[in-house]
Amino acid sequence: MNEIQSGSESIMGRKFRLHLQSATNWLGHRSMQSRLVAAYIVILLIPSIGVSNYLFNQIRDSYINDTFKQSQYLLEMEKVNVLNQIEAMERAAQLTLSKSEILDYISKDEELPIEELLDLYRGALTDMINIQINNPNIVHLRLFANNDHMSEVWPIIFHERRIQKEPWYAKLDQLDGKEMWIFKEQDLDILHRYVTDVNEQMPKVSLLRVMNSGSKRIGIIQVEMLLKQFSPKAFANIKDDGSQMMLADGNGTIFMDDNQPFVGSDPELHQAILQEFREMNEQGVKEKRFSVNKHPYLLVSTPVEQVSAHILNVVSLKNVDERVSRAERQIIAANIILIGLLSFITYLMNSFILKNLRRLTEAMKKVRRGEMPTGLPLGGGGEIGELAHHFNKLIHTINELIAQGVKKQALTKEAELRTLHSQIDSHFLYNTLENIKMLAEMENQRTISDSLTSLGGMMRYNFKWSGEYVSLQDELRHIQNYIAVMNIRFDEPIQLELNIPPKLLEIEVLKMSLQPIVENAVKHAWTGVEESTSKILIDVIEDEDAGIIIRLRDNGMGIKAARLERLNEMIHTDNSNGISSEKEAGKGKQAFGIGLRNVHQRIRLYYGKSYGLQVYSREGQFTEVVITLPKVLLMGGSSGYENNADRR
Repeated sequence: MNEIQSGSESIMGRKFRLHLQSATNWLGHRSMQSRLVAAYIVILLIPSIGVSNYLFNQIRDSYINDTFKQSQYLLEMEKVNVLNQIEAMERAAQLTLSKSEILDYISKDEELPIEELLDLYRGALTDMINIQINNPNIVHLRLFANNDHMSEVWPIIFHERRIQKEPWYAKLDQLDGKEMWIFKEQDLDILHRYVTDVNEQMPKVSLLRVMNSGSKRIGIIQVEMLLKQFSPKAFANIKDDGSQMMLADGNGTIFMDDNQPFVGSDPELHQAILQEFREMNEQGVKEKRFSVNKHPYLLVSTPVEQVSAHILNVVSLKNVDERVSRAERQIIAANIILIGLLSFITYLMNSFILKNLRRLTEAMKKVRRGEMPTGLPLGGGGEIGELAHHFNKLIHTINELIAQGVKKQALTKEAELRTLHSQIDSHFLYNTLENIKMLAEMENQRTISDSLTSLGGMMRYNFKWSGEYVSLQDELRHIQNYIAVMNIRFDEPIQLELNIPPKLLEIEVLKMSLQPIVENAVKHAWTGVEESTSKILIDVIEDEDAGIIIRLRDNGMGIKAARLERLNEMIHTDNSNGISSEKEAGKGKQAFGIGLRNVHQRIRLYYGKSYGLQVYSREGQFTEVVITLPKVLLMGGSSGYENNADRR
């Protein structure tokens, strides 16, 4: 066996020597110039390849070190931003805790009168709102108190029962007044007023702290900020395919922008980062290299001790290797190209191409500055000549379009002037009603004058639609005007009775939510009833569990039991089946049901599914519509309505 192996090796050796001798003989028969070229290739190419490999390995390591230093610099810069945001959140919490009026309010054993509550809102609560306004990055500044005598004042003061199910609630009391920092994946609004917000990925950081008055625990302060403001570089909208910054809390959970194409679209890379970060914490290092699917990466971290978190930056090193290798190949190829040829080509480019191209570039700069040249006189053919030809055509087209635009703008302005002349201002209508009212007073027609006053109030209320929310007092004033106008039609006027505590007149209701119900009563309650005193009673009470309960009752003919059941079913359904079931009752009945259903759907849309209306009736005696709403004070009454609507 050994003899066979030694024999095969000797045969391969003889073949190699034969090939080498053949190559030497072929080169020996070439000319001196060819042999010199071959010698130059051997002498220059092999050392250049070796030197290039060594230099580019050094360049690769240097580039990676630069990448690490740059990542460290970016992390330190981002850490400064994070520390600034931490300081802003802590300052906002401290300023809030310094408001003794707020602490007294949430710790009182009795409910404040509405006058004192308004003074509190204009004073200390306004200062709290200004704290958030002066720190626009703070998304929520809230106080939670376990005090049943306290009324919630949105969006600042709430009851603690809203947060008692949070996992951190029990742990907070164990910190002896120290701060707790919590990172969350979503910004779930505890008010549940905008259903679209809960589906958006809005990770946030929360500063939580127990509030004490002496030795007594009176509540919790919460300052929240979205992570896109807390760490702007980690959640920037800038797409980067080579690196991504992220945050990690004390539990090792990583928070990042999942919309970024680098890590967000690579689950394997995400898992690898989690594993490598755990190992970095165990080993106490700040940077680590790792590979995923043979692609190299660099992970760098810096701690943020104040919130027990880390800022991470992961960088792909794949492009580094590719760029260095490509540059190495290009350098080796460049060593083969003759310097004279490069000089000759450079001369030709400067002489025949760059001159005309430079002229074309200057012409484009003039166009960008607003100077419109008539044309560019460039002769010759080729791509530059064709480009100059199309550039001249473009300038001509732009001039034509500008002329057309000026003409169209002039025509549009003329049409707008004609339209303005034909418009009727709403103030003209109000002034006309006032003139008619004055004529009625001069003729001693007090009924007509009072009716015109009520009609004018209704029109102003309807035209001034600056928001969805008004005070209960404004809505009742509109209903009183409506009843006054409708009483012109009846021999026996409709009596409107109000049983409302004064403190509830400033609660928030949806605009035009009560008037359609009163209108239905006026149209349908006393149809076919013998002459009697027509009454509508509006009663408002406050319930600890349900919130605000508004009852609107008439003493009309009532509704039959079967139709009442179908009516409530139609009001509370989400489709139109209930509408078709009402057609048998006549066109007027159908409109009655649709109005109630629209009011119910609006209440559910703006306040939640636990609120709405229900219809009760007894045939021949009464019909009652019961509305349930949350207790929300519209601060400032009618004068504060527009500001409150804008705030929402």
